[in-house]
Formats: sequence, structure tokens, C-alpha cells
Amino acid sequence: MTAKEGGLKHRDHNNSKQMESLMSAVAPRSPAPAKKLSEVDFRSGATLDQLSSQVSELVILEQGEFGDQTALEVHTAKDFIFNMLGLVQKVDQRLPVANEYLLLSGGAREGVLDLNPEDLGDYARGADFDLDFTLLVPALKLHDRNQPVTLDMRHSPPCHSWLSLRLCDSNILSRWSVCCQEENGLIHEEDEEEEDRMGKGSIPSLGSPQSLDGCYFSPSLVTDWFWGVVSEAVDELRRSPQRGIPIPDRLERNGPLTTIILQAGSSRVLYDLLPVVSFRGWPAVAQGWLTANHFWDGKITEEEAISGFYLLPCCSPLGGRPDREWRLAFSRSEVQLKKCIPYPMAQAFQAAKAVLSRILARPRTGLSLYHLRTLLFWACDRLPAAYLSCPDPDTPGRLLLGLLDDLAHCILGKNCPNYFLPQCNMLEHLTDSQALLVARKLAHVRSDPSEHLRAALDQAQQAGQLKKELTASTNGHGSPGHHPANGIISPSEDKLAQRLQQLVTENPGKSISVFLNPDDVTRPHFRIDDKFY
Repeated sequence: MTAKEGGLKHRDHNNSKQMESLMSAVAPRSPAPAKKLSEVDFRSGATLDQLSSQVSELVILEQGEFGDQTALEVHTAKDFIFNMLGLVQKVDQRLPVANEYLLLSGGAREGVLDLNPEDLGDYARGADFDLDFTLLVPALKLHDRNQPVTLDMRHSPPCHSWLSLRLCDSNILSRWSVCCQEENGLIHEEDEEEEDRMGKGSIPSLGSPQSLDGCYFSPSLVTDWFWGVVSEAVDELRRSPQRGIPIPDRLERNGPLTTIILQAGSSRVLYDLLPVVSFRGWPAVAQGWLTANHFWDGKITEEEAISGFYLLPCCSPLGGRPDREWRLAFSRSEVQLKKCIPYPMAQAFQAAKAVLSRILARPRTGLSLYHLRTLLFWACDRLPAAYLSCPDPDTPGRLLLGLLDDLAHCILGKNCPNYFLPQCNMLEHLTDSQALLVARKLAHVRSDPSEHLRAALDQAQQAGQLKKELTASTNGHGSPGHHPANGIISPSEDKLAQRLQQLVTENPGKSISVFLNPDDVTRPHFRIDDKFY
């Protein structure tokens, strides 16, 4: 090939490349990938991303700001409560000396306990309080495995029991004789009835001495006693006010609860106090729960999940006896299980609570937010973890609708099995008219969930605004319930606030509590989840 021919071929190649470049420049570009459209809820027409956005905003508002000042105010409120209970123990000498309280975040109306909703009283965040807690106070602590206990379930529906102290030692019997009753009308059957009672899940007794027959620990007498001694202790503390100590603003009785609202600086802290019976171990009647598969398998140990249970002073809504019947509760286990709930599901649950609390408040119809908590646990067992924890933006909204649909289904069928005792139907007591009323309210929410989320958002914003105004007022004029007269926080208080803030920062997502020895409140102990420091 000559040099001339080679040059011509080179120019042709360059021209060809230029033509290809030109063609590609004018050719239509392939369309950009279309943005994924959010799923639309068939019932309401709302998009799931819109609902999810509202859910996230509501959760943030509900959590509120928890800065150094609020942390210190919460600490001083706990200080007051434990001081008061220490005074009760010293004066009355019935509470265990080394007691183990269980502190739950949220008041009893938030569904942290299975209590009959008609008895809980009406309190609203923002209008009545800023922060709320529930404290289980063991009147009896039956943790000694060598101590025989008689749980008599012959006369009660599932999830309820009478408690006989007939096999307890003489010290317990003499201390609590004022809260015990005999049951002269009971017919003592033969051995087969004893076996039947054990089959229903009571802890077997070692015998039944006739001299101690009966001795039933009465929940109504226990709550009467507790209200009386707490009222006396609070009155005593009111008579001796001290600088830096919260002021008891309201002390009221709501069924089995003793409710106290403390003014601690700029924060109004509500405590629902409930006397209970505390047990270690696990009741035989709930052994079946341990053999099933659960969402928490492999995330926490079985020992953590079944560390103990309680008896609450609450009778069956279907003709139960308030002077005899206690209700089994597994609050210690629920605290552990909550750690295993995927975050999108926890968001949906919190938003559902905020929406439903408004429609269930009046009139109370035998349905509480604890039923929603029960459905939350069942849903986590039933649905794949990947579905519940899906990072898709639509997930919180989708799960919220699922919880509402689940609740509507349970109400219409009047059937909600207890998570730990499935043989107990928690909605069996609902009448047809009650179920229909609640179902209609739920249908109204389900037809426009976005509107109800907006209403809950408005309520949370108003509560936050009221708290800010109270804080500003306190900072401007001082508060005898919290700040010293000169408005300066002492070095020890400031150090505690710094320590609390450090623990919150270093342990995101964990449960942090302050525990105080009533005999020495100057040395707080911190608990992160189940570890003490």
C-alpha cells in the first residue's frame, strides 16, 4: 500500500468516528429511570410515603427534647418517689426492706399494663403532665424458691388467680393479716381437685394445714392500704418542704392506681404507682408459651425473657371478684421483648397509640392500648422480620395500617388472645354494642388515617408548646420546686445532669434509669438495660 492510500484510509476512519459522534449527539437519549411511585392505600387513597412521613414526624414530637434540665428534673422526681416509698417502709414496715421496683416508661393509660380501662382516670399530656411513668411496687416479693406458694385458679377465668398465704412463714402472715381474708364458703375437695388446680398452672403447695386454710391476700384490701400509707407519706413530705424537692401537685386514686403528679422545675411528672406481688421464675400455666417459636428467638436469652412475673390487683371484667382476684402480668418479659421489635414497627405502634388514645378516651368501652400492644407482639411473631424492618420509605405507613386492620378484626370478632396465655381471650367481656361502637370509630380512622395523624401531630405540638411556655415562665421567675433561690444549680446536681447526658449519648436506643436507695438518695445508681453501675 502506498503512503497516499494509507493517508486516505486514515482520513476515512476519522470521518467515520466524527459521524458516529455526531449521530450519538442528536439521537434521542434513553429515558432516565422513573422514580418509584409510592403505594396508595386502597381504603383511604393516601400514599404510604405520606403516612410514613407523618408517622416519623409524630414519633419525633412524642419523644420530645430531653436536655440536661429535663434529665435533672426527671431525676429529682424519681428522688421524691423513692424517698416517699422509703418513708412508707420505715413507718409502716410492711414493704420489703430490699425491694425491687419495675419502672415503666409511660403511664397506665399508655397501655404499659393490662388494667381495666374504666378505672384509670383522665389525664392529658400537655394539659395535665409532661412526662409519665408507671412504677410497680412489690408489696410481697416471693422470690425464694423454697417458699411454697398457693396460686388458686379454681375460681377464676384464665390469666387470673387467688393468692393464699397459708404456707408463708409466720412473719409474712402477721405482717399482712390486715390484708388477708378467709373464704368460709369454699368446699375443700379431695386430691383430684388438687391435681386439677395444679394442672391449671398453680405452683404446687407442700400441704394445706387446716389452721392456715384460706388466708387469701385480698387485692382490694392491698390497694386500700397502699393508698392510705402513700397519702400519709406525701402529706408528711408536704409538711416539711425542702429546697430542690419537687412539689406534689395532685395525688389521686384511680381504681387500683395511686396517681401522683409532681412539679419538678418546669416539668410536670406523672407517676402511676401500683402495688403488686412479685415472683421469680415462670408460672406453670404459661409453660406452653416457651415451646412456641417467637420473634425474639436468638436475640435475647430465654433466661432474660422469663425472669419473673407479677400479680396485679385487677379482677376479671366478666364478674370477677375484686376482693380475691389478681391478674397475671409479664411486664418484666415485655421490657425485654420490646428491645427486639424492628424500628419501623415500633414507629407504627407509637403512632397508632397516639391516634387511638384520642378515640378510646371517651367513653371507655373495655378496650385499652394494652390490647394494641398485644397485637404488636403477635404481629412480630407472625410476620417475617425482613418485612417488619424493610428500609423502604413506605414501611412505617404500611405497618400502621396493618395494626389498625388487626385491631378492627379483633374487635369485630371480640377475640384478642393474651400473648403469654393464648387461652385467655382479652376481649371476651365486650358486649355487641360496645364492639360495634369501637369498630365504627376505628372505621372512621381507617377511612382517613392521614387526617387523624394530623390531629395527633397538632396535639403533640400543642403539648410541646405548653411545655416551652412553662419552661420560659420557670426560668424567668424561678421555681421553688426545683431551682435554688438564687437560680444556681448546685455542683452535685450539675454533675448528675452531665452524667445522665453522657450516658444518653453513649448508649443510643437503650433504656437508661436512675435508681436511688431511699436511705441514701445522695448516691444514685444507673441502670442501662439490665446492667447496674
